[in-house]
Amino acid sequence: MKIRIKGNSVRLRLTKSEVDALAITGMIEEKTEFDDGSFGYRLQTDSSIETLDAVINNNTITVLLPAAVAQEWPDNNTVSYTHSKQLKNGRTLLLLVEKDFKCIDAPAHEDQSDNYENPLLSCS
Repeated sequence: MKIRIKGNSVRLRLTKSEVDALAITGMIEEKTEFDDGSFGYRLQTDSSIETLDAVINNNTITVLLPAAVAQEWPDNNTVSYTHSKQLKNGRTLLLLVEKDFKCIDAPAHEDQSDNYENPLLSCS
């Protein structure tokens, strides 16, 4: 799973096996370690919600996806799920969870064997 954070947006990109694992186990997570701590991010299913949500606790961002959506996702053609969450401070947090496509002009060092086939001719 890859994470991209820019301003008030969080984007998670999942490979085929991660989409499958999410449907089966209800959670996938990653952690980046530093000398003085770590930063984690996870995608977790929740049967009590109807749209994407997110929380942050103990240096870990948790994006929540409706459980029914996660269970159907491996077998459908839906590329992504998105939601704009209104925050208590009046700002908006954009959440995006998507299937990770192969990039045709990707660097040779990046393994993309588990990514989805890209319907475009090239990546931008």
